[in-house]
Amino acid sequence: MQMSQLISIAVASGVGLLVGIDRERRKGVGPGRRAAGVRTFLIVALLGVLSALTGAPVMPVAMALAVAALAVSAYRRHRSGDPGMTTEVALLATFLLGVLSSSAPALAAAIGALLAIALTLREPLHRLVRQQLSEQEVHDGLLLAACALVVLPLMPDRALDPFGAFNPRLVWRFTVLVMAINALGYLALRVYGPGRGLPLAGLAAGFISSSAAHAAMGARARAEPGLRGVALAGASWSSVATFVQLVLVLAVVSPSLLRELIWPLLAALAICATVALLLSAGSRPVPADRPQVPRRAFRLHEALLIGGTIALVLLATAAASRWLGPRYAVATVALGGFADVHSATASAGVQFNARAFPAERAALAVLLATVANAATKLALAWRGGGAGFALRLTPGLLLAIAGGAITWLLINHAG
Repeated sequence: MQMSQLISIAVASGVGLLVGIDRERRKGVGPGRRAAGVRTFLIVALLGVLSALTGAPVMPVAMALAVAALAVSAYRRHRSGDPGMTTEVALLATFLLGVLSSSAPALAAAIGALLAIALTLREPLHRLVRQQLSEQEVHDGLLLAACALVVLPLMPDRALDPFGAFNPRLVWRFTVLVMAINALGYLALRVYGPGRGLPLAGLAAGFISSSAAHAAMGARARAEPGLRGVALAGASWSSVATFVQLVLVLAVVSPSLLRELIWPLLAALAICATVALLLSAGSRPVPADRPQVPRRAFRLHEALLIGGTIALVLLATAAASRWLGPRYAVATVALGGFADVHSATASAGVQFNARAFPAERAALAVLLATVANAATKLALAWRGGGAGFALRLTPGLLLAIAGGAITWLLINHAG
């Protein structure tokens, strides 16, 4: 027997045991107990993987029909006492995961663990859905799921413009990201309250997209003026994540360029973190007579407007890069910062590794890309939260960039 087959069997056994242990604890005792427990689930998972390993296409189908018949029989026997179908459906899912483990054991293991967790969290999930979630929250959650799981896969994944920049799936992914960040902020507000919730959400969102975080925090501030201070702090914390990621990107792409830029990046990071801390400390608490949680997790029309803004930025950047041509490589990298500073920084690192850029030009490209990215953040913050919101964020971003630039100049041109 090959090692891959042993791994598949081991994964199927693990999935069967994980799911079966939970079902064994819930099957009850005596004549009215459920039909399937830990042994049944283990055997069904093994049936799945072994039927797939035989190589006969008809075997998994025949075994699936047999397992389905057993599940229907068990359900008919116990439906008078407990009309639920969780055990029977879990039995079919365990069989299919056994089949899947023959070709994709890692995926089968991950889904099996998720299934076991979902079964174990039965009471908390029921309590959440029935008692803690409002109708509006359920509506917003379903809308976000539809946008991410239904609409996103249907979007064309190719550029539709002459410059190769407007990719509908990319733009829609950004739009969904804005909605998800707003939903994350909403959840953080419910769990931690405004003082800590939005700053934590902003920091976490910044590792995905600081530009989207600025847009989402601006939209939150516009919708709930009482949360303006903590929304500003959340946007600033997302910029802290930006500089952390720049260090990580260069560490992977070009460690030699990182050695040139580590102190400027750390200086910018320190300034950005200081500004975020000051904004967090200076934000006014929400009055006790005001609701601390917004009425909506997100607003679709605001996310669509922000997605349209980023689409215009992508088109303008690509057009400018096309017109400038390869002779102006630094400018092209800098323009890329309007869309994504991390990709632009990685490009500068690659150019530096290939000796196409000396250290000074690579540093200049990263600096200009950071400036361009700051412009995008402020534009999206303006779009989401208005001019006042963007203007409050401007000094901190400019100070962080200036601090990094001055640090680089002092280190490389001292004396």
